Amino acid sequence: MYTKLENTISEILSTAKISESRAEVLKPLVDYIQAQVERSTPIALNFICTHNSRRSHLSQIWAQVAAAYYDVPKVCCYSGGSEETALFPKVVETLTAQGFSIIKIADSQNPIYAIKYDQNSPPIIGFSKHYDSTFNPASNFAAIMTCSNAAQGCPFVSGAAIRIPITYEDPKLSDGTARQDETYKQRSEEIALEMLYIFSMIKK
Repeated sequence: MYTKLENTISEILSTAKISESRAEVLKPLVDYIQAQVERSTPIALNFICTHNSRRSHLSQIWAQVAAAYYDVPKVCCYSGGSEETALFPKVVETLTAQGFSIIKIADSQNPIYAIKYDQNSPPIIGFSKHYDSTFNPASNFAAIMTCSNAAQGCPFVSGAAIRIPITYEDPKLSDGTARQDETYKQRSEEIALEMLYIFSMIKK
């Protein structure tokens, strides 16, 4: 794993803790992953938000990193939305500052990014897509709803083995303000902490 990213993770783990109430919110995902590990079956996680532009991407990326950090095998993380838009540039900027190596591999209204957390690991492919895109798993996955609109608007996700709401405040609320940089950093760190907590709880 890249040194700067490892340092970011160490700082997050040393300065923040999960509250009991939030641990209860995260427990269904811990239990799902643990059950899959005990069966030695692949673990597919699809993080879903309305626009697949901010929170769902942050969750997908940090979950994949957390699985690698705690050496939980057979984990593949995805993201999608109830609408297709674009990965918001501030997310790319924020993750780059935290130690990821990110390359734009296709430029369009919906750019495609290769997001690397380790020099020798396959990149995470980041772009906005509908949650049931052919890029994502069609069955046997956990659908994690990262915003309240998606949680309410997608009461049923076709093919999902389980549907788990783990919602976050939208950093979009800070766009165009003096607090934008800090808000995106804080949201990324919040999501990172929770994904790291989830995978730290898995017994292999």
